[in-house]
Amino acid sequence: MDTRDKILREIGKVASGGRSGEVLWRMRSDDGAIDVTYGDANRPFFIASATKLYVTAILAQLHAEGLLPWDSPIATYLPDLDLWGLSTHQGRDLGSEITVQQVMAHTAGLPDYFEGKRPDSATTLAQALDADFAWDLGDVLTWSREIGPGTPGKGRYSDTGYQILGAVIESLDARPFARSVHERICTPLGLGQTYVFSIGDIARYGTVAPFRVGNHPVTIPQAMASVQADGGIVSTLADGMRFLDAFFDGTLVDPATLQWMCSDWHRIFFPLEYGNGIMRFRMPSVLTGFRRVPPFIGHSGASGVVMFRTPDLGITVVGTVNQATHRSMPYQLMVRTTLAAASR
Repeated sequence: MDTRDKILREIGKVASGGRSGEVLWRMRSDDGAIDVTYGDANRPFFIASATKLYVTAILAQLHAEGLLPWDSPIATYLPDLDLWGLSTHQGRDLGSEITVQQVMAHTAGLPDYFEGKRPDSATTLAQALDADFAWDLGDVLTWSREIGPGTPGKGRYSDTGYQILGAVIESLDARPFARSVHERICTPLGLGQTYVFSIGDIARYGTVAPFRVGNHPVTIPQAMASVQADGGIVSTLADGMRFLDAFFDGTLVDPATLQWMCSDWHRIFFPLEYGNGIMRFRMPSVLTGFRRVPPFIGHSGASGVVMFRTPDLGITVVGTVNQATHRSMPYQLMVRTTLAAASR
């Protein structure tokens, strides 16, 4: 069995196993010897939190333009936004002091409005799945205060933080976040099927590959139009691969900034770590049958998305299993397909 068939066999196991949603997958090596696509390369799907990588790319551009020092307080760019009660230390409120870099790295101590539990044990995600609804940044901050602050300096994954970074981009670019993504990323790279899902896109929700929670397809167009900078981009395998190429080859992010992003790794939840606006996935060999799996850098999304590159092997993976419940599934598939590719 050749390498391509091995890779397709691993993907097919997941796609036919009954637990995934619609599987879309592409794996490509730098030398072009491996380029395998499973499913329609132009089928749109929600990339969920992999959206944060696009936010990071825009922040890097603003930094290169001299508009956004990494150590500048977020409050500098959002003077009308009340950040009180979102980050504290030893009884002192730090809302006005948290920096762009801290928020990018998830070390600002900010709560996670999306999956964090409020005092009544409710989460925004659970409520949206129960009955679809919309929200705005004001709601995000209110719910975040109810959840309560964390400890600055420690890794705490925060969708709240990336909602705030989206507001920073809007402030500096003087236009909606969706427009910044279109003008700064999609148009220059020719990403004709990538866009931020917004209220005006609700009518085409049905054209996007559905993702599932367990056995149930999810229909939450208002919620998906509300997440925006923390998880609202729609893309395709073809566009996603083109974006990752541009992110890592210096087109979108200069090499020095990329090196800075890929530093100071800290754990957010096993086996995922975060640098400055970018995620790293590392598996200890004891969990891979003592086969070496090199680290992957990029980002994932809770709807079953992986958008990663492993520099050690020169392999890039873009894919989704469109399943939000079995969260280890896309990572396991990424490891298995990468091992199959590496066996050539």
